Amino acid sequence: VGIDWGARRVGVAVSDPERNFVFVRDALKFVRGDTSQAVRVARLVAEEGGVGIVVGLPIRNDGTESETTKMVRDFVANLSQKTELPIILVEENLTSVAAQESMGRVRVRDIKERLDSESARVILENAIALIKRA
Repeated sequence: VGIDWGARRVGVAVSDPERNFVFVRDALKFVRGDTSQAVRVARLVAEEGGVGIVVGLPIRNDGTESETTKMVRDFVANLSQKTELPIILVEENLTSVAAQESMGRVRVRDIKERLDSESARVILENAIALIKRA
């Protein structure tokens, strides 16, 4: 299961068991400060039959970490307390750009609604490609 973390929306994508196809799911929506993110993501991963979780880690172009990077790491620490599945972090530089490009011409409102899960799709596809190369 691929995750694109956000304070108010968590994008989600899943693959088939053979890891040939990746499908987006509706983003999970939260109010700022909601402490149930890890619980809801762990529940969703279990419902999807996930065997592992890939979370995008935002790193600045110069390689440094931001406040958002710390928040993602905190989310992953909380998530690891809610599931025994392996969780890996992968750098997500430019995933939103790739996701938006793959969406083609869509309304601005639709971009906002779909971009997080499309980014999760890119994150998961990249992780699967790395796994298949190994």
